[in-house]
Amino acid sequence: MAWRGHLSRNLKELRILLCQSSPASSSARAFVERNYKDLKTLNPKFPILIRECSGVDPQLWARYDMGVERSIRLEGLTEAQIFKALEDLVKVGASLKA
Repeated sequence: MAWRGHLSRNLKELRILLCQSSPASSSARAFVERNYKDLKTLNPKFPILIRECSGVDPQLWARYDMGVERSIRLEGLTEAQIFKALEDLVKVGASLKA
């Protein structure tokens, strides 16, 4: 889990889009509630943006160097699967730097 402290090495920005009330965003809301504080503590200057919008599909966006962005739809994923998706996005960032 050491990758959690290295978000800023591999990413430029992390955005989580979710709806405040829809069942489709329930796992994303739970993920933010349980993990935002730890991720922000480990990466204090790294921008982790939470964007709430009524009716939006839950998504995880990662921005890398040179404006490259990748996204993952979070609808239907469990909290553990969202965590794994974030880890995969961080690994993509590491491979883009290589």
